[in-house]
Amino acid sequence: MDDKEDAIYQLKGDISIRKVIPFGLQHVLAMFVANIAPILIVAGAVKMDPAEAAALLQSAMIVAGVGSLLQMFPLWRLGSGLPIIMGISFTFVSTACVIGTKYGYGAVLGAALVGGVMEGILGLGASWWKKFVPPIVSASVVTAIGFSLLPIGANSFGGGFGSPDFGDARYLVVGSVTLVSCLIFNIKAHSYYKQLSVLFGLIVGYITAYFYGMVDLSRIFEVSAVSFPAFIPVPLEFHADAVLSIFLIFLVSATETLGDTSALSTMGFGRPPTNREVSGAIAVDGFISSLSSLFGCMPITSFSQNVGLIAMTKVVNRKAIGCGAVIMILAGLIPSLGVILASLPDAVLGGCTLMMFGSIVVSGIRMLGDCGYSQRNMSIAALSLSIGLGFTQVPQIFHIFPDLFRSVFADNCVAVVFIVSMVLNLVYPKDKEGPRIVE
Repeated sequence: MDDKEDAIYQLKGDISIRKVIPFGLQHVLAMFVANIAPILIVAGAVKMDPAEAAALLQSAMIVAGVGSLLQMFPLWRLGSGLPIIMGISFTFVSTACVIGTKYGYGAVLGAALVGGVMEGILGLGASWWKKFVPPIVSASVVTAIGFSLLPIGANSFGGGFGSPDFGDARYLVVGSVTLVSCLIFNIKAHSYYKQLSVLFGLIVGYITAYFYGMVDLSRIFEVSAVSFPAFIPVPLEFHADAVLSIFLIFLVSATETLGDTSALSTMGFGRPPTNREVSGAIAVDGFISSLSSLFGCMPITSFSQNVGLIAMTKVVNRKAIGCGAVIMILAGLIPSLGVILASLPDAVLGGCTLMMFGSIVVSGIRMLGDCGYSQRNMSIAALSLSIGLGFTQVPQIFHIFPDLFRSVFADNCVAVVFIVSMVLNLVYPKDKEGPRIVE
């Protein structure tokens, strides 16, 4: 049988348990640290009790797992049916810190509850408004997502955000060992085993990091055997300005989910996403974020690093990736498992994610090529990417704008690229399209 006929390359292919577990675990390890980091940041900003923050981390894993399963196995119109992994969104961190400092963490959750419902409704109507988002806009957004992830991979490689000894030799050694291990395994392995190169690299990198004293498992003896999430652990508060701020960020999140869905469909299935897939993906993005707030967690969204993993491996089987969602739920219910997964050092993750994030950039460029190299398309892509990527590298350029505007756009190149490309698509003369180049 040809390798590409293997069931792991089919969305609904029937695969054995020996394939399900490693591919699922690979997806969990690729996003686990990023899933819990936003809560740690916001909890620190609002001076939350460490025990309370730890309980929210467990809820974050469970909610991310449930949201991922709903994406892959839709209920009614909720879910895309695509192998999308969900997780706590970094997009909301800066705004959540501002709201939390002003009103308290309960105000963040109240705003997320309302904003999530509004985004969910927006998602259900995606079949109407998606026609106003042409392929050149989607391609520009996907390219921006890839470029926006590259600094995250580089920061992880150097030891992680806020590391006091960032760039230390041991981080660079561990990151390099992880990266080289991934590449060697991908070259030497045969058949579908090639697609487990990231998992192999993570294991080798983890062992290397352990001998460097970078793995902390001390909490494994302090946690309970089983733990269940608390419903509304923090009383919800509702403030109009907080709700408006969070809703605007939800619009950015919807843009990112649209881009991730487009990228995944293009890279995994060789076609653009259907209206039904986009609608289901964004609807889950919103409604599960509202559910997340009821368990004390921040909003969740599709994880681009997992889209990059699919771009790299071409493994789209939803049973395999759904196993990852189940592992996340178990990690939330069994705290000791969560401690082990959370002990993965940033440098190890950085070594694996560089190639994954680069795959999204390349896929975005490929999507731009599929749109055709007309003068109009090249102008829209060039200007939107240069403004989006350039301005957000120097966020001080936004200092004359209101705080709300800065919180949405100053550090989010995806939002800027989406807005600029949409405006250019509307105003740029159609007669400038010129001949389309078809590959």
